[in-house]
Amino acid sequence: MNTRHLSIWSAMAVVLLSLSGTAQAGGDNRGGGGLCSNATLRGPYGFIGHGVILGLLDSNNVLHPFATQSILDDVALVTFDGNGKFTRTDFGSINGVPKGGQTTFNPFQKGTYKVNADCTGTMSIVYIAGGAVPASVETDLNIVVTSDGTQVESVVYRASIPSAASTPDGFSCSMDCVQGVQEAFEGKKVLVYGFR
Repeated sequence: MNTRHLSIWSAMAVVLLSLSGTAQAGGDNRGGGGLCSNATLRGPYGFIGHGVILGLLDSNNVLHPFATQSILDDVALVTFDGNGKFTRTDFGSINGVPKGGQTTFNPFQKGTYKVNADCTGTMSIVYIAGGAVPASVETDLNIVVTSDGTQVESVVYRASIPSAASTPDGFSCSMDCVQGVQEAFEGKKVLVYGFR
């Protein structure tokens, strides 16, 4: 009798585990299933970034190097709404000098994001009027959501500035210049486990 009950419980456990895997894998992702969505990112995430501003990119994505590369370090708090938008406040330095001369966090930022069913996606950060960094500076990133939605890994694929710039090799742009950058950002969900 006990053997029969154990067999039934074992069979039920196998079925439940199979169903759990199917639900988690999301089938073929055509029916809206999958591991991730915009709702995966909700609430505050602390980000740290590091990289190098190399030069300007022309319309063929050819890099025209600056005479001196600039090192970027950044720390930010990004609050995702679960529906594809976020707010951001950051403090960063370029070559050891605070971005825009500001020595406090800059809350004048907003953005949009898209998380695909396979947990890849994009983020677009835009600076808005009111902060030390010029309005319309934009940074676009490719992202991967990991660790059950509590971590975001990202690499910048486009960084634009709304002003004119030039490089020593004679390349220049008059407006909305695209910078060649090598920058990565990592974000972790801010979790609060009670009072201290």
